[in-house]
Amino acid sequence: STQREPMQTRGEHFPDAAGYVGFANLPNQVHRKSVKKGFEFTLMVVGESGLGKSTLINSLFLTDLYPERYIPGAAEKIERTVQIEASTVEIEERGVKLRLTVVDTPGYGDAINSQDCFKTIIQYIDNQFERYLHDESGLNRRHIVDNRVHCCFYFISPFGHGLKPLDVEFMKAIHSKVNIVPVIAKADTLTLRERDRLKRRILDEIAEHGIKIYQLPDADSDEDEEFKEQTRVLKASIPFAVIGSNQLIEVKGKKIRGRLYPWGVVEVENPEHNDFLKLRTMLVTHMQDLQEVTQDLHYENFRSERLKRAGRAVDEDVMDKDQILLQKEAEVGPHRPMLQTFSCSTLEHSYRIIQDLKKKKSKCVDHRP
Repeated sequence: STQREPMQTRGEHFPDAAGYVGFANLPNQVHRKSVKKGFEFTLMVVGESGLGKSTLINSLFLTDLYPERYIPGAAEKIERTVQIEASTVEIEERGVKLRLTVVDTPGYGDAINSQDCFKTIIQYIDNQFERYLHDESGLNRRHIVDNRVHCCFYFISPFGHGLKPLDVEFMKAIHSKVNIVPVIAKADTLTLRERDRLKRRILDEIAEHGIKIYQLPDADSDEDEEFKEQTRVLKASIPFAVIGSNQLIEVKGKKIRGRLYPWGVVEVENPEHNDFLKLRTMLVTHMQDLQEVTQDLHYENFRSERLKRAGRAVDEDVMDKDQILLQKEAEVGPHRPMLQTFSCSTLEHSYRIIQDLKKKKSKCVDHRP
């Protein structure tokens, strides 16, 4: 009875202690640990110059990632190669820290010959996988920095009639390495009918060319109706037609971010004007899923392929040694009888010499005085 008293004393603080173990509190522990550690996310933006990529990123995260950006002239762009510019910013909101890295790709699609313009981008994505694999295989794995690209916003021009050949080739080249989210840039240049027609055309071409874009996961059956409706709306909005602006404009006594035209104001955060809010909602509510797909699908594909290549290299080395032995065997084979005869005759000759020496030695001993 004395051993049970501490349990009874504790139970006084918890009226429902009977049958209560406490593991229902585990999610709170994970939450506290995650908040303390902070989150890491890497977003890549790819698209031709002048489509508003930098403006949109600044609008999404309410920060200025490109304070002193240099825009090259047409003459410089002729032979310009694609560059990789990674900008990291620490964002804190209500005690939650996010280490956001935005990878920009200036020069993409600018040169006259854009045939190989995405090789630099693919190499960068693979290098981040390689670095993570190296760190993961090392001795100290406690503080691995995850710089793998979790999501790629691919900006599509609103001025064409769908995807360009460069768009198709690029997305096919990276769709097995990163989560692609197609974005129609500068959507305020399109009427509502033109926007819907362009969205349908892009989706048809994506399916026709077998391009795999990021698929939003279905809402679970036990989720509330509001979340289910939100997921349905987000799925129906792909590709997201967006506008960006860092200017604050006063409309009806309220300051909003938007673009002022002679005929009126386009509001960035108005869902009737564009899909900006939907894109931001998708990114924020599915950030964890984007990271999980990167880890479980794209990184695992890279890792298994990398290990296969390493295994093939070892096998080839063993095969090379076996091949050398077989080659030597083939060279020696025709001469083997002759070598055996030569070996036997040599042994016989040596035996005779030894015997002769023994006889001479014995004679010398017999003739001693």
